[in-house]
Order: sequence, then C-alpha cells, then structure tokens
Amino acid sequence: MTELPNATRAPESDAQEDASVDESSPMGQHEHCVTDRPTPAGQGSTGEIIKLNDIDVYISKPADYPHTPSRLLLLLTGGTGIKSTNNQIQADMYASEGFLVLMPDMFGGETAPGGKEAYFADHSTSLLEQIKLKAVEVAKSFMIDMWLARVTEAKIMPILLKVIEAAHEQYPDPIKYGGGIYAAGYCVGGRYVLLLAKGSHDSGADKESGMVKKGPHIKAGALAHAASVTPDDFKDLQAPLSLVCVENDALFTDEVRKAGEDIMTRDNVEHEVQVYPGVPHAGFAVTGQYQESAIMDAQVTAYEQMLKWLKEH
Repeated sequence: MTELPNATRAPESDAQEDASVDESSPMGQHEHCVTDRPTPAGQGSTGEIIKLNDIDVYISKPADYPHTPSRLLLLLTGGTGIKSTNNQIQADMYASEGFLVLMPDMFGGETAPGGKEAYFADHSTSLLEQIKLKAVEVAKSFMIDMWLARVTEAKIMPILLKVIEAAHEQYPDPIKYGGGIYAAGYCVGGRYVLLLAKGSHDSGADKESGMVKKGPHIKAGALAHAASVTPDDFKDLQAPLSLVCVENDALFTDEVRKAGEDIMTRDNVEHEVQVYPGVPHAGFAVTGQYQESAIMDAQVTAYEQMLKWLKEH
C-alpha cells in the first residue's frame, strides 16, 4: 500500500471560498455520490448514448476506431450516472487512450438525489436560515440513504450482465484483442468492479436475470473511492485490481480496505492499493474542477494510476 504526500483539502463550495464542508454530517458522508464538481472550462463530451440490450449506454470510441485495434472498457459511474458531463468526459479520456468505452446506465435512469444546495453552507445566512438548511440536509440525506438501499447487487448485476452480453455480440473484436473486458469504476460503480471480478456471485442476481453466474466477467479492473464495499466483496476475486482510496473514507473505511488487502494477499490476487490523504470524499478522481491545485494534481495521479494498470494488464 502506498500513501501519497498530503494534499491541502479544497473548499467544497462552488459559490464562495469560505463555505465549509461538514463531513460528519449526513450529506457529508454521501455528497461524493450525488453531485458533480464544476466541469473544467472548455471541456465537453464527444460520445453518444445508445441502446445495448435495452440498456442506455454512453459509448466513446477512439478517434481511429475501428481501423486501429482497441480494447473494451466498461466504465461504471457514481450516482450522477451516464448523463453527467463529467462522467462522459472521463469515458472520453479512456477512449483517447485506445479503449472502446461502454458506460452503462446502472440505475435505470434513477440517479441519486442531489444535495448540493444544503450541503454547501453559507455562513452569511441567519441562524434561522441555517436551521432550515440543516432540516433540508437531513431530509436529503434520508432520500440518499433510501436511494442507496435500492442500489443493490440483485438490481445492478443483471443490468451489467445484459450489457456485457451485448458487448460480446456487438463488439467481439475489441474484447478478443484485449483478451477480455476491462473495467473502471468510481464511487458506487467501484464496488461493482469488485463483483465483476469475482468467480461467482451469491446474491441471486444471476438467477433472477436467467444469466450464468460463473465469473470473472472482467480481465482486469481499477476502482476509485468505492462506496458501500464490504470485506465479503473481496472474496473469490479472480482478476487483477488497482484501488484508488481516500483516507478516512466513511463509505470505504480503513478497516474494510485493510481486510480487503489481507484477503487479496491471502488469495494471491494481483493488486495495488494507493491511499490519497488530504483529498475530499467528493469523487476527487472523477473529472471536475477544484480550487486547490494539490487536489487537481491528485486527480491526475489517480487517473494515471488506473490507466497504467489497465494498459499493463
């Protein structure tokens, strides 16, 4: 495990520099799953949304595809989903490196409820207004918890398996060229990289979908600031994995991470784990603008870590 040099925590408000983040608050624990950072100036997405097996999928292709061989990458998003410009730009970045990228709508169009207005506190407001904002914060936190409760393996895995099935039918050449499907996941999507790397699944998702449960479904994977991971998610892994982790992450705790490292080491799973201290929990590895250059540097480093791993496997 490698710990990167400390970075200064960035102000989390888009509106004003003195707005602070209470990461112990309900919204502070979940904000990274439900809101986007500002999109970097001058950037936009270049792919399109298509249907694969009746699933909406954002597809991004290398500029010279199919004339130059490409590998197929499954990109799994956080709660902002496939219509997020930042997520689309992230997919385009991998495409520019030679991957045919499929980014499926894991949530059936039901992205996470936003919480930016309550999460970013304005200290110039009155006490009464702050109390009102706090009430909204608690209500939105409840909505997010309810959304997370619906984001289950039994619901998500059949969607991913349908996309994988369609990919084998429609894009066999990139899969053959790469020797399998690659996967990169962020936040909620990070956990499903682990599940796709398993040799089997015990949730009943495959039984419900009528699909074969035998895995692994990916050749190699990389995940960043994954959410809702448990030690069991690391059992029976059969694909090499790279993990980008945030220090003191409430949704992927140090205890779970260390247990996962122990399990992967015990099972001889090729892996790397890098812990990024001093970066926010707000999906720092996904494309988005931060005021602090140290966090922007960490964002670049995290992408390079994941990209290098996928290219080398």
